[in-house]
Amino acid sequence: MTAKQGIYIQLYNIHGLIRGNNLELGRDADTGGQTKYVLELAKSISQNDEVDSVEIVTRYINDKEVSPDYSQKEEIINNKLKIVRISCGGGKYIRKELLWNHLEEFVDKSIKYIKSKGRLPDIIHSHYADAGFVCTELTKFFGLPFIHTGHSLGKNKLNNLLKQGLKHEDIEKRYKILRRIEAEESVIFNSDKIITSTNQEVTDQYGLYENFTPDKFVVIPPSIDIEKFYPFNERREWEEESQKIRDRIRDQLWKFFINMHKPIILALCRPEKRKNIAGLIEAYGENKELQSKANLAIFAGIRKDITQMPDIEREVLTEMLLLMDKYNLYGKMAIPKRHDFEYEVPELYRTTAETRGVFVNSAFNEPFGLTLIEAASTGLPIVATDDGGPRDIISNLLNGELVDVHDPRNISEAILKILNDENLWLSYSANGINRIKQFYSWEAHTKKYIEIVKNLISEEKEYPNILLSPGMKFFKCKRLIIVDIDETLFGAKDSADQFKNLLSDIHDTTGFGVATGRTIDSAKQILQEHDFIMPDVIISSVGSEIYYKKENEYIYGTGWDVHISRQWKRDEIVELLRECDFLEYQGENTQRKHKVSYNIRTDDMDIDSIRNLLIQNKIKANLIVSHNAYLDILPSRASKGRAVRYISYRWNIPYESILIAGDSGNDEDMLTGEMLGIVVSNHTDELEKLKGKRKIYFSDKSYAAGIMDGINHYQFLRNI
Repeated sequence: MTAKQGIYIQLYNIHGLIRGNNLELGRDADTGGQTKYVLELAKSISQNDEVDSVEIVTRYINDKEVSPDYSQKEEIINNKLKIVRISCGGGKYIRKELLWNHLEEFVDKSIKYIKSKGRLPDIIHSHYADAGFVCTELTKFFGLPFIHTGHSLGKNKLNNLLKQGLKHEDIEKRYKILRRIEAEESVIFNSDKIITSTNQEVTDQYGLYENFTPDKFVVIPPSIDIEKFYPFNERREWEEESQKIRDRIRDQLWKFFINMHKPIILALCRPEKRKNIAGLIEAYGENKELQSKANLAIFAGIRKDITQMPDIEREVLTEMLLLMDKYNLYGKMAIPKRHDFEYEVPELYRTTAETRGVFVNSAFNEPFGLTLIEAASTGLPIVATDDGGPRDIISNLLNGELVDVHDPRNISEAILKILNDENLWLSYSANGINRIKQFYSWEAHTKKYIEIVKNLISEEKEYPNILLSPGMKFFKCKRLIIVDIDETLFGAKDSADQFKNLLSDIHDTTGFGVATGRTIDSAKQILQEHDFIMPDVIISSVGSEIYYKKENEYIYGTGWDVHISRQWKRDEIVELLRECDFLEYQGENTQRKHKVSYNIRTDDMDIDSIRNLLIQNKIKANLIVSHNAYLDILPSRASKGRAVRYISYRWNIPYESILIAGDSGNDEDMLTGEMLGIVVSNHTDELEKLKGKRKIYFSDKSYAAGIMDGINHYQFLRNI
């Protein structure tokens, strides 16, 4: 944030089913209260005078099964707020549990987007564990202040699912829960602040994690649009239109209910196991008094054909229908197929309140419960689970009953307590209406949120980690020089010293990297032995690993790791080549996760025979021979050249602004292509075939002198 610019905030909400209006809440497990909270938070903070720009960063989806709204690359919501959609994992909609393997791609493209803007956000704020993973990676590279909101937590979900009788392996298969918990541990460690809805969420849920530290947490309850969720007994200027919607709701319910003159028991939630819809139906079905006194309406998401829905939703909805049949609740229970959040849901609360009904949240655990404060704002009393956010809500609003939902009888008794006492109903209704503004207005929420943001920005200026981050160097640099180490950079001390001085002079505008067959430790060691500048990036192990400099350490590039891991079969390769007489397996200190290295024992090795052997065994790999003495086998996507191109893409540095220098066969694919190549005069015969190729300059000078000769040849540093 500069003196002329206000605060720039990015909110990461990865799953993609979010748009500027008419949210599809309840469409599936990804479209619950989190989506609504993120959009309303973004809208609210964008109205703050100190905020200059707000972006919701989410996944780009181009899928005929979902709305075309999600395929807009950018969606403008107001003059300071937009939704930015970033591609990963193709165009099809993928539920969040299956997105984990694509998140490194999301990180890469987020970095590319940030650099294309030419301005770093002042704050990044992740929502849910997947976005937490993305923002953890971004803050590692850019040193950005990082806020996180979990919305729900993996360890708590795992414990609840185990209590329901599910097996560990089934939970892992369906929810990828261990990956999620690992990401949450990392988020807790790396984030600057974690915003929760309740104190119970801090102590009882985050307290289960190894990296838990209480001073990192701040409680700010979510809020609602009080003008939209106005009381049932008040009238607005648009009352005629509201009445039409209420009439439409009643017409819909008439299709289910025999007697419409009863109070309504309303539930509004996604079809998930943890929402315990079955417990509510059982509570109603087992209690004849409750059936005679009230109707039950459950709005469980949006559906067309249950048989075509994902397993999780299909199981829950099928169970609902079976329970409805078991208790013969026809004429008393409604399960509408859809509802419109933007217009129908507020009227649904008011319609229920007009019948003197009750809103029920029967979830086993509820991190907060936005629907509870929506219902309260309209004057609808609530019955809610005594686990999570409802404790704070009812403590603040004094508008309902908390129950242990594991016993359905507790639910039915609490509902009857309210329905059977007119004075109690009126007291709970009035309390909700009168106390909602004090505790759950967006104005109060935003004020506290902006205070946190400003404090974090102020702390960052005092302790500017961002200036030492690897991403900051690549964010600023316009050019990149990457050279091989052995026999290219080093070989003549005088020219190496001259090149070192040149790099020092251009350090502010030009990135410097090395690409080597050495391991990361070996590369650092030889650079230190020559008292050379430590590079901004080290591509090591023949392009199978990338490391970025952060202060005096190097961060492993996990994005490159994921990118090259596909179809890599290291153990199978080692076994296949175990009996090759002309290959000698090198010592374990040279072997790497994505590199198998051999010494070549003979001058007439047939490289094609090895390549064909791997192909016959359906193994894709990249074979690199260097100095006619070494063979490195890498994943098919890995090499020095591909690593450089990956860096070019990730950090948005054009090929024509990247200069490469090398001397041997393992530099070949790095030298060819659109980048500016330099071959030093002391090169091996393996590179002779490149003479005459476009954008490859063969210097008549050796070692680092050849690099500087090439820089002059291309006029690479002009206009600096």
